[in-house]
Amino acid sequence: MKKSSLPLRGRIGPGNHEYSNESLVKLLRWHFGHSEFRGKQLETIKAVLSGKDCFCLMPTGGGKSVCYQIPALATKGIVLVVCPLIALMENQVMALKEKGISAEYLSSTQSIQDKKKIHEDLDSGKPALRLLYVTPELIATPGFMAKLMKIYSRGLLSLIAIDEAHCISTWGHDFRPGYRKLSSLRSRLPNVPILALTATAAPKVQKDVIASLGLQNPLVLMSSFNRPNIYYEVRYKDLLDDPLADLSKQLKASGDVCGIIYCLERALCDQLSVYLAKYGISCAAYHAGLKNELRKSVLEDWLSSKIQVVVATVAFGMGIDRKDVRVVCHFNIPKSMEAFYQESGRAGRDQLPSKSLLYYGLEDRRRMEFILRNSSSADKKILPSSSSQKKLSEKSLTDFAQMVEYCEGSGCRRKQILESFGEQVPASICSKSCDACKHPNTVAAYLEELTTTCAVGRNNSSSRIFVSSSNMNDEKEFSEFWNRKDEASGSGEDISDSDDDTEVVKSLAGTKSLKKSGLNEKIALLERAEENYYQNKISVKQNDKQDKNVVSASFREASRKRLENAIEQAQQRLGSSFKIEVERYACFLEHECYEKYGRTGKSFYYSQVASTMRWLSTADSKELTSRLRAEENTELPALPSPSPMLDLSKSEKTNEEVHCSPVLENPASNLSKQNASPAAAAAAPPLPPIPSFAEFVNGRMEKANHSNKSPRLSINRDEKDPVKRTRLL
Repeated sequence: MKKSSLPLRGRIGPGNHEYSNESLVKLLRWHFGHSEFRGKQLETIKAVLSGKDCFCLMPTGGGKSVCYQIPALATKGIVLVVCPLIALMENQVMALKEKGISAEYLSSTQSIQDKKKIHEDLDSGKPALRLLYVTPELIATPGFMAKLMKIYSRGLLSLIAIDEAHCISTWGHDFRPGYRKLSSLRSRLPNVPILALTATAAPKVQKDVIASLGLQNPLVLMSSFNRPNIYYEVRYKDLLDDPLADLSKQLKASGDVCGIIYCLERALCDQLSVYLAKYGISCAAYHAGLKNELRKSVLEDWLSSKIQVVVATVAFGMGIDRKDVRVVCHFNIPKSMEAFYQESGRAGRDQLPSKSLLYYGLEDRRRMEFILRNSSSADKKILPSSSSQKKLSEKSLTDFAQMVEYCEGSGCRRKQILESFGEQVPASICSKSCDACKHPNTVAAYLEELTTTCAVGRNNSSSRIFVSSSNMNDEKEFSEFWNRKDEASGSGEDISDSDDDTEVVKSLAGTKSLKKSGLNEKIALLERAEENYYQNKISVKQNDKQDKNVVSASFREASRKRLENAIEQAQQRLGSSFKIEVERYACFLEHECYEKYGRTGKSFYYSQVASTMRWLSTADSKELTSRLRAEENTELPALPSPSPMLDLSKSEKTNEEVHCSPVLENPASNLSKQNASPAAAAAAPPLPPIPSFAEFVNGRMEKANHSNKSPRLSINRDEKDPVKRTRLL
């Protein structure tokens, strides 16, 4: 039943109606069902109702939204709410409408009819709207600003609430340029109070937010950052036999509870969700690489408890009102303590016991350091000044160092979190609610073993990301060997920070780790690194061990089996009326996935298989029929051979023979290939030998020197070739 609003009061501002605590609590109880305010909520509400600017810092789950929703119900006029994400606005507006509160949002995802209806209400004499949610980019447009000025001139704009206000600060962990344009609101709307809200802001960020928004003598209210109901734990990937299996074990030990797993890459989200589902955990991936309909479906299933766990990039969860999240896991180390605190704080918003789990790996640490050091290309678009760029880069590395210390330190994790936000607390505040305090000897032993592992790794092996340089003092020359497959997997399309900001990672592909000067010496250094690398790997080559990123025959067979199971489940779901050749069409779908992403590596291929399985789990009989039976007039792929799986490294051809042949391949050509005589096969010319890295580089240099003899070539050719050679890295 839709609730009617309680009688509204006068306008916000000094000299107007004095709101009693009882009347505000009555509004809270009537609309939200709470018997009393929490923390600094009441102080914040009374401050803005008196017309005063306010900066409010509350931890995640502290109830920041109530601080502007109650004033919207207590006064005449409209409260304008600035939010960074459309998903956040949609979620809050939906929740308010369910409570009988008139709220809307404006965004690019809405239809023209919906937008027209909202604008008509705003232009009416007495708008029914109480809260209007917008993005900072919309406020910056001249059309909407003109509309806002009209509302203000009619005395209908009662409050401006800026959620996630730390996004306005370049020193914040989640800077967003669109927020900077909000600085003009104070001068254009001088008599409207501004409420800035955030859950994570260090002292320097707090001052920057207040100054950037032009808040006039604001009331600064800060709640403690302590979340006593959350247990903090760090697990070390380098000491685990299988981190994925360990994560599955941890989730199962927690029971059938709601959880969020954060990953750095979209492909890892897909891979991890498939792995966990295989071991009986109800989960799904959520990231910007999925279609809007699928993302919406995953979110709705998670909010309605149809699925247990969401594996997502870090943008997921902001503003989503689910209070019973029991486990928040970071499978990669976050880039700052602010980001970690905000994301882990999405656990236990109902104040019941919950857990924050962080999987720390030395490889993840190196990768994040590499990203942060090479973020200058993205920073140039935001901060033209080189000094500002340098300061921001140093700030990013300093923030990340706090996270490394959190993982590698043996002290209380809770105390370290609170002190990073400038809150001084005694050591007794933890009460053994983190692994370092509950099991100090075990954590100390883990750290000692991790230090030993790190030292051995530096002396005897090369990292998949880079080999540490002999001159570690020069940060610009920290990379000697770069794996091209990792460059592909670490592209701007896959690594996601806010899942919208990919500028930092896009710059990685253009980063030159070698300078033009001293190229011959560096090539010699590369040759030595290559020799050491292949000496360490020679035993692996002798055993024909294939590269970890290659889609092997056995891997394809396992994927085909999973697709068979998914088709069988679809048949059971749709009933006995839907019949299909399971093995035949599983082979067809697997081949489709391999043709699309098999050559790019295991992660992309795995992601495509997972996407196909999700489609099979939701598609109706009509969709299944149109996709699977449309190929009845075409030669379908042959079923896999029951013979043992062959090693992909022996032949690309054998891998194709074990699995499906292309769907559209001419049957006559297949027949001719099968009837080819052994003599003809023996007469085929042998493949040329594959040169080593050193031979290849030297050959390129000889060709470049030879080409200089031609008068038509530029004399600057030699100066350009070394830059091209750096791409080998």
